[in-house]
Amino acid sequence: MIHLLALDLDGSIVDLIERESRDELECSVHTASYHYELVVKCQENRYDAVLIDLDHPRSGSLEEIDQLKTLQPSIRCYVLTSLPQWEQALQAMKSGADDYLAKPVHPDKIRAILQNLNKRPVHRLTGDLKLEFNKSKRIIGRSTAIKKVYDLIQKLARVDTSVLIRGESGTGKELVAQALHYNSSRKQGPFVAVNCGAIPETLIESELFGYEKGTFTGADKKKLGKFQFANGGSIFLDEIGDVSPQMQVKLLRVLQEKKITPVGSNQEIPVDVRIISATNKPLEKMMQEGKFRSDLYYRLNVMPINLQPLRERLEDIEDLSAFMIEKFNRLHERQIRCLTPEVVQALQGYDWPGNIRELENVIEHAFIIEGTDEIHLDSLPPHIQNQAPEIDEPHHEVGETSRFQEELRTIEQLMTEANSLKYPELKEQFEKEFIKRALKAFNGRINQTAEQTQMTKVTLLRKLEKYNINPKEYQH
Repeated sequence: MIHLLALDLDGSIVDLIERESRDELECSVHTASYHYELVVKCQENRYDAVLIDLDHPRSGSLEEIDQLKTLQPSIRCYVLTSLPQWEQALQAMKSGADDYLAKPVHPDKIRAILQNLNKRPVHRLTGDLKLEFNKSKRIIGRSTAIKKVYDLIQKLARVDTSVLIRGESGTGKELVAQALHYNSSRKQGPFVAVNCGAIPETLIESELFGYEKGTFTGADKKKLGKFQFANGGSIFLDEIGDVSPQMQVKLLRVLQEKKITPVGSNQEIPVDVRIISATNKPLEKMMQEGKFRSDLYYRLNVMPINLQPLRERLEDIEDLSAFMIEKFNRLHERQIRCLTPEVVQALQGYDWPGNIRELENVIEHAFIIEGTDEIHLDSLPPHIQNQAPEIDEPHHEVGETSRFQEELRTIEQLMTEANSLKYPELKEQFEKEFIKRALKAFNGRINQTAEQTQMTKVTLLRKLEKYNINPKEYQH
């Protein structure tokens, strides 16, 4: 089913779409009465494409197309007008439109658009696919882990407490910090990011608090610090675990007193700043070793946000990749539509030590190599290609699938008789039993079990290790 949204002056475009899609394609067309309604509907629902008649008195400006692209990165935008001009067409394309159609639109053109949309992979995403902020910035995902992050950000944006963001490198800690700032009452103030790990220990105090003229050689004028630049807004202290014990004491004072003292000055300066910090280091262990002050830790860690690594939220890879494809299409002036299913499986089978940052590098690498309008397996780096499932043992004995159905009915009975109602226990019990009975149905063959249960081979192997299951025991 193709889902379209149209701002149609006289209904002619909707009629044309319905006529051209009647015989071969399933198509649902929704309409809006003015540009703001387009935006609202794109916030609430997913559409494959939007058609905007620029002759409509409430169509808004071309620049507003970017709002729709921000809300739904994969949406196709088509603009129509009865007064075709090359300058206007060029402006429409620069503003994010995918095509510019002169009215009256020929049926063949509409048919071609519908057929092209029908070829695209269907991603029916939920309304909480992303958290929007600061124009074109977004956190994307549908996994349970990222939904918890959305919820925490929305709650913490309503208060002014300190926040500590935890997560591996490349998981998007600064993006979460920006989301906190731009969804809070401080969004009109500055957002200042500081990578504490990149500043030499001898310079970090003057970088954060500033210094007075003549404080040291080369200080020929007064310099404001990052805290003063962030006044009225938020400061993001990345890699807080790299800060020296001496600097930790001074940060603690800022948190307690809301005042800073520039280097070389005796005067305290009040600052109104929300402190958001982040680290990928084990602060609890560092406290035990005396490398991180416990009083600073408890001040920073009033409400933590824990970001899961990408390998723990593999279901988000397709959505993240779709966003990156749209981004690199604009950057490299390409028209790549999607990933092939083999590429999706390979990406979901990889462990992603570099997390989202590494995924972005892989997608850009594929853009450079790929020569078609789809990203194929051979465009990925070799170490990612190796994660694609092996295609062996394609034939299986008659009755294996039906045996698996029988095993599933047995699992259903076991779950019905389970004594525990605790979700984590039931989930692990079901998962373990499901894998054991799938192995039994497919004679302990790893590749076939993974294929029939639609798990990646890497995921299946990880679950076998987790539950200490030996597939050889199920060979017969």
